[in-house]
Amino acid sequence: MANPLDNVFWACLSGPHRHLSVGTASARRYAPGFSPIVGFPDPHRPDFAALRPFCAPGEQFYCDIWSGPVPDGWRIDVEATMFRLVWAGGAAPAADPAPEAVPLGPQHVAQAMALAQLTRPGPFGPRTIELGEYFGCFEDGRLVAMAGERMAAGGYREISGVCTHPDHQGRGLARRLTDKLVGRQLARGETPFLHAMSANRRALDLYLRSGFTAYCETVVRVVTPV
Repeated sequence: MANPLDNVFWACLSGPHRHLSVGTASARRYAPGFSPIVGFPDPHRPDFAALRPFCAPGEQFYCDIWSGPVPDGWRIDVEATMFRLVWAGGAAPAADPAPEAVPLGPQHVAQAMALAQLTRPGPFGPRTIELGEYFGCFEDGRLVAMAGERMAAGGYREISGVCTHPDHQGRGLARRLTDKLVGRQLARGETPFLHAMSANRRALDLYLRSGFTAYCETVVRVVTPV
């Protein structure tokens, strides 16, 4: 049986998060408002025609693995590579590494969106914080760092949206929030995983030092219907 991490976008959108997605048996996307991610059962031969009725012109979507020619009616806005990393660090920390972190809820959406737009941790929408536990660090009422959970499949749980305001970097906030989520996932019997852009060596090195190991490196594209 294939590992869900081999095609985790589809494994999630057709499985645990099916109720949060729209599409068909050959293409699915998160429903509008959630993270703009799409998945296909065969990511090497994606069925963009099946996806198109569920997309608005000008919407941008993230897809991975596929590296073929752009289909009619679509354009590729960004092409890069990213690492998918999985937890290999053993047991969770004995103590909560970020006890001051606040669970994020609907009242924090505006600040979470502003921080994501400033720091660009990856695909993020106004309902992304509904996909799992999200925690944030605040100073003087201002959200300065956050991290949370997004995709889930086959016992794996993704840590995502990890970001820190530029004025507050270098203090270990992102590391402690990530460690907090790792501990909570391990306590639930889940295996943490996450993504890091190949060009973001700072984040990649941080995750490798934290206890993650590279599972694979894959193409990631941002595509838009035109």
